[in-house]
Amino acid sequence: MNTAVPRVLAAFAIAAAIGVVVSAAELKSPTTAAFERYQHLAEATIEQEVSSPDQFLHVFSGDEAQRERAERVLRQGNVNIERVRITENGKRIDIPDGMIHHWIASIFVPGVTLQTAVAVLQDFDQHAALFKPNIAQSKILEQDGDRFRLALRFYMKKIVSVTVDTESVAEFTPRGPDRETSAIRSVRVNEVEFAGTPQEREKPEGRGGGYMWRMNTYWRFLERDGGTYVECEALTLSRNIPTGLGWLIGPLVTSIPRDMLNSAMQATRRSLLAKNASTEAATAATPR
Repeated sequence: MNTAVPRVLAAFAIAAAIGVVVSAAELKSPTTAAFERYQHLAEATIEQEVSSPDQFLHVFSGDEAQRERAERVLRQGNVNIERVRITENGKRIDIPDGMIHHWIASIFVPGVTLQTAVAVLQDFDQHAALFKPNIAQSKILEQDGDRFRLALRFYMKKIVSVTVDTESVAEFTPRGPDRETSAIRSVRVNEVEFAGTPQEREKPEGRGGGYMWRMNTYWRFLERDGGTYVECEALTLSRNIPTGLGWLIGPLVTSIPRDMLNSAMQATRRSLLAKNASTEAATAATPR
């Protein structure tokens, strides 16, 4: 028997299944309402943590063994990433026709101050350079002190390529001399067809592949131990997985938010280290 035949048939089956997923998603009001309910509970939990001096960093909230493991990961220059699940009265929140992807990632950047870390993250016009290729375009539309209105274009590729235009509002909140938080909440998300071509156009909101219907990120910055800890908690809403396709499409849909967050945190660490090295070089070159 020709072993190539089953492989070809499997490839056609995968292509057909992906085609179904890409073309058949629609955001509905019950899905949006459930996400907003989850978001409210998540933000309440975050506020409780960051308001406590001892719980500010999520990465060190576990038992002693977990904290030691996390410390090793961060000190080695790696990203510590874990899934978060918010429940209501001990029960998971049902998201009809949708999925919530909730992850938190942490890094430690030696030698970097809180002021530098926050300034780099607030330089949203440079985010396309900072977070490429996941952010393809970035622009500050409006700024009022520590409040920003942003336009960000996200690019995702995992078997299929997806481009999404978003408008978001970012708010930064100082929490003390050594710490600060920010929340970046999407207010508009549109999938883009034929991105980068003369035929480029935005699909109506809530239509398309459904890989990203909402995306919020919550940042924590803490200067300590000779550097700055940076945490990013990402809350993403996507389509659900069609019945019978979980084995095939599940890893595709669920891995995109985690992979994007991991990539963003690696890029943040590299950029902060480069910024710090540039500052130190400039200081050394200044005549005294």
